[in-house]
Amino acid sequence: MASRFQAATLVASPSYPNSVAWSDENLIAVASGHLVTILNPALPFGPRGLITVPKSEPYPIGVVKEEDLLSGTLLPTTLSREPRVCVRSISWSNLGMAPNAGCLLAVCTTEGRVKLYCPPFCDFSAEWIEVWDITDRLYDYLESISFEEQDIPPSEISHVPGPDHGSLDGPPDSVLEKGHKRKRVNTSGIRNFGSETSCDQLSCYKKGKDVNAGPSGSSNAEGPCPPKALNSKSGGLIGKSSCQTVPAIKSRGRYAKRIPENSSLPLITADQYASRNAMLSSLIVAWSPLLKLSSETCPVPENNSSNQFSLLAVGAKSGISCWRIHAPQCYTIEQSKVSNAVELIGILQAHNSWVTTISLALLSSSDSSNPQVLLASGSSDGSVRIWIGHGQELLKSSEVNNAPFYLLEEIINMNAVPVSVLSLMPSLSLQKMLLAVGKGSGAFELWIGDTSGKKFKTGGSYDAHDQVVTGLAWAFDGYFLYSCSQDNFARCWNLHGDSLTEVPIPSSSPGLRSFSDLPDVFISCLGLVVSPSNLAVAMVRSFDVNQLDHMYEARLQKAALEFFWIGGQQKDILSNTSPGFDIEAFPGFSEKDLVNWESNILWSLKLYENLDKPLVLWDITAALLSFKRSAPHYVDHILVKWLSFSFADSQVEHAIEKVLPHVCKCINKASSRQLHTLNIICRRVILSELKADEINSNLLDLGGLDEADCAENSQLNLWIELLSSSERELRERLVSFSFSAYKSLGSNSATYSSKPGYWHPVGLAQMKQWVAQSRHVREQLRVLAPEIKTCKRINNIDVAKKRINSIELNEEEKCSHCSAPVPFDSPESAICKGTQSNGVYEQRHKLPRCAVSMQMDIIYGNVSNLRNMTIIYSPS
Repeated sequence: MASRFQAATLVASPSYPNSVAWSDENLIAVASGHLVTILNPALPFGPRGLITVPKSEPYPIGVVKEEDLLSGTLLPTTLSREPRVCVRSISWSNLGMAPNAGCLLAVCTTEGRVKLYCPPFCDFSAEWIEVWDITDRLYDYLESISFEEQDIPPSEISHVPGPDHGSLDGPPDSVLEKGHKRKRVNTSGIRNFGSETSCDQLSCYKKGKDVNAGPSGSSNAEGPCPPKALNSKSGGLIGKSSCQTVPAIKSRGRYAKRIPENSSLPLITADQYASRNAMLSSLIVAWSPLLKLSSETCPVPENNSSNQFSLLAVGAKSGISCWRIHAPQCYTIEQSKVSNAVELIGILQAHNSWVTTISLALLSSSDSSNPQVLLASGSSDGSVRIWIGHGQELLKSSEVNNAPFYLLEEIINMNAVPVSVLSLMPSLSLQKMLLAVGKGSGAFELWIGDTSGKKFKTGGSYDAHDQVVTGLAWAFDGYFLYSCSQDNFARCWNLHGDSLTEVPIPSSSPGLRSFSDLPDVFISCLGLVVSPSNLAVAMVRSFDVNQLDHMYEARLQKAALEFFWIGGQQKDILSNTSPGFDIEAFPGFSEKDLVNWESNILWSLKLYENLDKPLVLWDITAALLSFKRSAPHYVDHILVKWLSFSFADSQVEHAIEKVLPHVCKCINKASSRQLHTLNIICRRVILSELKADEINSNLLDLGGLDEADCAENSQLNLWIELLSSSERELRERLVSFSFSAYKSLGSNSATYSSKPGYWHPVGLAQMKQWVAQSRHVREQLRVLAPEIKTCKRINNIDVAKKRINSIELNEEEKCSHCSAPVPFDSPESAICKGTQSNGVYEQRHKLPRCAVSMQMDIIYGNVSNLRNMTIIYSPS
């Protein structure tokens, strides 16, 4: 296997497939035992976020007779002795779903509970905040219909026969059950996944319902609670208490209702209990991409929620429950009531057994006004089904018994091998829909669909591993597939035509680091994920604790998250492209490796021309920085090539001394997304040795470096001048946009005041001063600035609370330390006048300014500078 370039240890070991997930905001979540560890790959040893999964109170679904406790349907629950609740499945939402404009994390536990979490509002808190309890809302719905069985007519099947189609066999005991093949590594098994009926499912009691309530807390119950039994002789409950009332749990987010003492739970049969328990027991969670519907084609919903939403699919034995979760109308860093609207839009009867894995993707050929969603689901009986849903129906759907998904294809495994993981991906360059199906036997299958997603054909079956496949991830727009298994192996596959060929993971690694203190005694790999720019892969592996030092290592090192470079992968195996640089200047890398790295970095940079892709360049900047230490000319070669075809619209490569001045002259023709990308690369790669103050000083007057350094390094000055032109262009666009928005509010205040989530600019007074002080600013801004009157109030009616807010142009700012006046001298920082003593000003304080609003980085009243970050990063 290739050498890792960084790693981070974990205090708990993962237990289930797909135990790692990478978010759009560059955070990695690892489901390790009873914890979810959240870390930043740029700071693997830095601060981490945590989600501690507590035990939850059981739901009040009924009472079972004593003689029924030993029935076959209740034996798994009665004999359950789960010592600790563990995390079974995790999934990140798209960017913009959390209250702070970040990502929500869905967590499914071994109790079958599904909850949504968001980052903490406090900078000094590591524990993430529970936003919604999805299982609570599912219980509310099921209780409202008295747990009636859903009678949903089957959808029409658009069936494409394949060689592997056959009849269904009975479900296996576990999807982690390995096949007949010989073991390669002696591993300790992981918990049953999939058809494990109820050993770690919910028990019989939970707090009462409250449909409109917020997040609920959980009690620290000791051990699992078997179903209560009714003594046929005395009529009392068999257990620690003979009382038939169920106490409500203590809730942090709402008032917990109690069941009245004079009421009793209904007497139900063992089969009814098992059925209700299965309805509330979830195994898998998965988010869909963000769906954006135009208000012209789809009117705003009645609850004033937005037309932007994501689907959360939750798999269980009773099917897949589909939840529509709307993006917040506005964002804030203040702790307040969650503004997401969460609605159950349907329960899909997907399989005849437990749903063990789900994957969702947008159909690439669908109409942007009515996007289509593909949902692939796998089951413990070996079957895989592919469904399609239309955006407008998903937005309007409210009938739970009529899920807005239609069956397109059904794939049935003749050997009934449980499905462990799925990976569905639309490939734009290949014009295909790619579906990889991982099995409990260690093999995986490839299915290829057309751009309409209505016709799939098999791409073959591959005996990749000796044990259960625990992770599948596509990279480079479907050209490569990465697989990992419980057998502790990770493999790479190249798609050529309609089949896969195994290729090695690149062994060459820029800036390879040494981790001599990390023991190499891994026994299993429980998931892998590809980085946002597709240049790195992260995988989580468990240690063999029997080979660790029990005094030191075994206590705190249960598993490790490892990072590997994959930027050297060759897309076209038959390619013989030669590099346009001196190969001798790059020790440790073959000619082919350098060509592949150059091609993949340029491909990754081109990805961000898509405005819907979040601007996360961590792996690109990390790779360029690693190359810069040993081969700076190679980095210059790549960046000059990128600047030539992105900014200068030229495929001809010129010297860097000619390209940089040319890009400066045509900077106003570039899109805002291109300018943001350029700024990140300049600050994080080219000027990484300089501090932020030094860079800002150079941007003002190119005076941060002394004359000797400037003479020796004229190329550095060219980059600083380019960065200055780019950031000045972005700032002018922001100021122009803010001024225009302010004028629109003044002339249409009655119209826009009733629109929820309408943006109001802040920092206009500082922007006016910046325009007046700047020497190089476009004439349009100088004409527009005097029209922005100071201290003019614009009323904004808050529909929800019926209160009046006002935006005020306050030119005077005061120091937060000494309350001294703060003049506007620079958009990056400010220095107060200080306290006056005997006619002399003393104790002057330097204060940072917000890069967007130019205000000092302090929250005054109800104005948060962070709210504007989403506006400036929306490319024009």
